[in-house]
Amino acid sequence: MSLNMDFTQRVVIDSESVDWDPSRMAGVERRKLEREASESGRATTLVRYAPNSHFSPHTHTGGEEFLVLEGVFSDETGDFGPGSYVRNPIGSAHRPHSDEGCVIFVKLDQFDPNDTEFVRIKTTDAPWHPGLVDGLSVMPLHEFGTEHVALVKWAPGTQFTRHTHFGGEEILVLDGVFEDEHGRYPKGTWIRNRHASMHTPFSTEGCTIWVKTGHLPSDET
Repeated sequence: MSLNMDFTQRVVIDSESVDWDPSRMAGVERRKLEREASESGRATTLVRYAPNSHFSPHTHTGGEEFLVLEGVFSDETGDFGPGSYVRNPIGSAHRPHSDEGCVIFVKLDQFDPNDTEFVRIKTTDAPWHPGLVDGLSVMPLHEFGTEHVALVKWAPGTQFTRHTHFGGEEILVLDGVFEDEHGRYPKGTWIRNRHASMHTPFSTEGCTIWVKTGHLPSDET
């Protein structure tokens, strides 16, 4: 299967309206957002673990990045509660499980081979920094080359300047409502804006988003 793999196209998905599909492991379900193949290659997915479920041991041939949205995700390296941001580079391996159940936002097979850093951030304890405009707060999570990952918190009534996304932009709305001139995006919305796209984002009621920029293909031929 191939799902949303045309990076010249803008994609907006209300993930909470997407059905949970069973995986090959009992108790583990997925909401697929983008996918190169059924069980391999590039993938961006919401994954739900039922209590006392596990996934089979595996190696990350293209790296793994995830944010814990609910519950506690566990593996041999520790227990990761809500707000945990984790990066496991290419060649890393683990056997994930969850005792109490969890939901994670996970991206697979999208690492630069030279990006070898393990990342473990408890975002509930990490500091926020002032953004480029009043009402905006930023928590940097990772950067490598042109890729930048952060949490961004918008106070009610905040508006950002119009700008261009060189290398694209990807957003997951974690709470509140994110907006721009193209629409209104409540909690659970996943947005992928293509390379060289432009918009003027704002939030009337306030929101928090996970955002990644500079990581999408720039060849539009």
